[in-house]
Amino acid sequence: MRITHPIEPLYDENSKILILGSFPSVKSREQGFFYGHNQNRFWRVIAGVFGAEVPVTIDEKKAMLLSNGIALYDVICECDIEGSADSTIKNVKPAELDKIFKNANIEKVITNGKKADELYNKYQECKTDIKAICLPSTSPANAAWSLDRLIEEWKSALI
Repeated sequence: MRITHPIEPLYDENSKILILGSFPSVKSREQGFFYGHNQNRFWRVIAGVFGAEVPVTIDEKKAMLLSNGIALYDVICECDIEGSADSTIKNVKPAELDKIFKNANIEKVITNGKKADELYNKYQECKTDIKAICLPSTSPANAAWSLDRLIEEWKSALI
């Protein structure tokens, strides 16, 4: 099924790190914000990195990221996808990241998982001229990584 990304990028003029996923899950698209599935560990990882309470509302999530200089978006803005599975992504249209880079001072790009990194390297790195740091996916499908291990790995790149 062809789907267009329904969520606006999150950033402000103080954003220095851009975290990029591949494409929003079904739950994220329903909620209208990133990492909306309660089994995705993204928000627990970010909270763990910064020693904060896990945010619950979209406003709390936005505030936590922006207060720590983090921008958030995805590598692609349109694709054919079945459900939420990265493995089914086809016919990709890359996201326009220009607006983020023009209005924020992005110094570091982090990709959340191998698929996001693969897509970033193929479509975006040539435009941004920044080599991404690929971190292990916060997806529940990445069961090989415990929450504590994810937090330590992400902390080494974010702080």
